[in-house]
Amino acid sequence: MLPSRPTPASLRLAVKRAVARAVRSALVRHVRAQPRPEDLAGAERRVYIVLVSAWGMGGTIRAALNLAGYLADHYEVEVISVFRRRDESFFGSFPPGIKVTALDDQRPESLPRGLRGLIRTLLRDRTSILMHPIDHAAGEFNLWIDVRLARKLHRKAGYLITTRPGLNLLAGQLSPPGLTLVGQEQMHLGHHNKSLKAAMPRHYPKLDALAVLTERDMDAYAKLLRTGANGSGNGRPRLVRIPNTVRELGGPKADLGAKTILAAGRLAPQKGFDLLIKAYAQVAPRHPDWHLRICGRGDMQPRLEELLDEYGVREHVTLAGPAERIGEEMAAASIFVLSSRFEGFPLVLLEAMSKGMAVVAYDCPTGPADIIDDHRNGLIVPPKDVDALAAGIVEMIEDEQLRRRCGPAAVETASRYTMDRIGPHWDDLLRELPPASGLTAR
Repeated sequence: MLPSRPTPASLRLAVKRAVARAVRSALVRHVRAQPRPEDLAGAERRVYIVLVSAWGMGGTIRAALNLAGYLADHYEVEVISVFRRRDESFFGSFPPGIKVTALDDQRPESLPRGLRGLIRTLLRDRTSILMHPIDHAAGEFNLWIDVRLARKLHRKAGYLITTRPGLNLLAGQLSPPGLTLVGQEQMHLGHHNKSLKAAMPRHYPKLDALAVLTERDMDAYAKLLRTGANGSGNGRPRLVRIPNTVRELGGPKADLGAKTILAAGRLAPQKGFDLLIKAYAQVAPRHPDWHLRICGRGDMQPRLEELLDEYGVREHVTLAGPAERIGEEMAAASIFVLSSRFEGFPLVLLEAMSKGMAVVAYDCPTGPADIIDDHRNGLIVPPKDVDALAAGIVEMIEDEQLRRRCGPAAVETASRYTMDRIGPHWDDLLRELPPASGLTAR
């Protein structure tokens, strides 16, 4: 039987794949060019931190900027942001001493013109060939970003810190010879889908270190990377637990007499604000003089608005929008509620505790159980249990002595997560890692 002739569509697909492979190979070769002697000078004091958006909101961004600010005291630090869409950072001024660059500045006044603008337009219409497609941030990547990132990493020497799984995988695949590679994990391993987890044993061993947030994740990654079928067995990456840090929010401590309850975060399923509204429907009839404020923005806002009417709590709950001055919101409230279905390490919970708020949190994976000592510095309740969350809020409302006991204890707990306490662990890690293959000396 004669083989069937290829169809025009199959030929186009084959050509497209061949071109993608060729372009990817060219980009990888560009990144893997050996650093020149002048590139190596001062490499031991040079740090690059890559994140999706330095100008946006979220715990990963806060953590990365906190780290950049700390390292800038004794390193030359550049934060590489995949894109930029606003003039000012959501968190205000960047830490002093750091350089922040955007691979794709999407502000209208910053768009390239002429031939460069045309090239950007063409490449932005092409899917990324470097970013792992299953990563949640993959939609922000395209061929223009790939080219810009490859040029940015060309002949660079020093340390490269990446801040999410897709970026960690990308760093491992590119393996720039002059850069010591440190991946960060801001979410617990169990949250990631099978495809993403399957890629980790293949590419994470090319990292020099992987920093995770909890002991539970240390154990999970050790099992995945060293005992799995594709585990490296060579001790790479080095696994370390380095929690995120709480920043100084300034202003007064929380008013533990205030009849205001606060929650904050992206209006997304992860944060469980739908569960919180359902729980508050049990709280409001018992304590109608109290009020819940939910600060944040996101795709779930229409659904949350519907729930306010469905459960009859619109007079008792405010969807307040994003809080650019979260410290002021916390100072005006007494109770903070974390209703998340899952977390990596809930930085906003630590920020609330640093302000002396009385906290109520779901025991979600991962983080709250590492931070909260039940009935000493807060209350912790079974995850996704609406009745238990309502009961915890009611208990904290009705027991003022409990609030006033938990507030100061929460401040003491949060003090263990300041950059002064955590930062030296980063110093130790960077100092102890072996030099990158392209470096002749440290």
